[in-house]
Amino acid sequence: MFKFENADHLYALLTVLVVALAFLWYFNYRTKALHQLGAWGSLQKLIPGYSRSKPILKFSFMALALTLICVGWANPQWGSKKEKVQTKSVDVFIALDISNSMLAEDVRPSRLGQAQKFGQDLVKGLKGERIGLILFAGNAYLQMPLTTDYAAAAMFVKSANTDLAPTQGTAISDVIELAENSFSEDNKHHKALVIITDGENHDDQALVKAAAASDDGMLIFTVGVGSAEGAPIPFSFNGRTAFKQDENGQQVISKMNPEMLRELATNGNGTYFNLQENSAKVITELRKRIDKIEKRDIEQRSFTEYNSYFQYFLAIALLLLVVDLFFSYRKNQWIKNTDIFDV
Repeated sequence: MFKFENADHLYALLTVLVVALAFLWYFNYRTKALHQLGAWGSLQKLIPGYSRSKPILKFSFMALALTLICVGWANPQWGSKKEKVQTKSVDVFIALDISNSMLAEDVRPSRLGQAQKFGQDLVKGLKGERIGLILFAGNAYLQMPLTTDYAAAAMFVKSANTDLAPTQGTAISDVIELAENSFSEDNKHHKALVIITDGENHDDQALVKAAAASDDGMLIFTVGVGSAEGAPIPFSFNGRTAFKQDENGQQVISKMNPEMLRELATNGNGTYFNLQENSAKVITELRKRIDKIEKRDIEQRSFTEYNSYFQYFLAIALLLLVVDLFFSYRKNQWIKNTDIFDV
């Protein structure tokens, strides 16, 4: 299979077109200027070594060299046919809370900011497994199905924000149900769910569904974000930052709920972690527990490594530039009486 590693670099070929147009303008201008001196027959006597074809030939060398350099810059690659690769992995969904309470700044830079950083590091720590992403607030949304595209997973975690949730709340039971439905039906013992949230649960069915999901072979891990002291929930109002208030006009203080998260993990046969601890340690412990899950065989189709061929294009371009450097504008001695434009 053929491809360019950096296909965007092919836009540089437009410079060749610009140079060609400039040369045509200059060649036409120079020809008219020479004609003002006299007919071609007279000019041959005035400048006997001048060649009308050499400038075109020299420019052709340069234009072809520039073209090859641009193509080489894009790095043409060729790979062999598809192969079936057998791998073993666990299916892991990462569920990220994007409710407004995650904007609280009792941790730096905010709960959501800390959760995003942890989520990106977790994606790196789970390489080798298939990873999916669920975002949730008042409802749960499948942001990315199970995949081994870790760069895309990290990008989706980084770009998550509260504006992506049309309804507010913390519907953890919807997260569990969505994760169960997103795993393949034949996967009964090779799956896990990692929920990153402040634990402000507004869903009484979460604990019941966690226990049921555990019976179906899914382990549920919870990661708490925030502090027990809590903080107000900021929002933007008329270009200013204000804080959420209750119906009595009192400022709402959002606190992390570790008790609920611990109970949720227990019902899900998993473990609760507090992100106020060392996040690297949390990822290490999560990795250890996920490694204990029985891995399933996954068949993937992939191309073998591509071979790069940019060096051949650059070598030919260099050769053309060297030839152009030593190629004179004057007629060669052995063709001094020959003119390819004479018909």
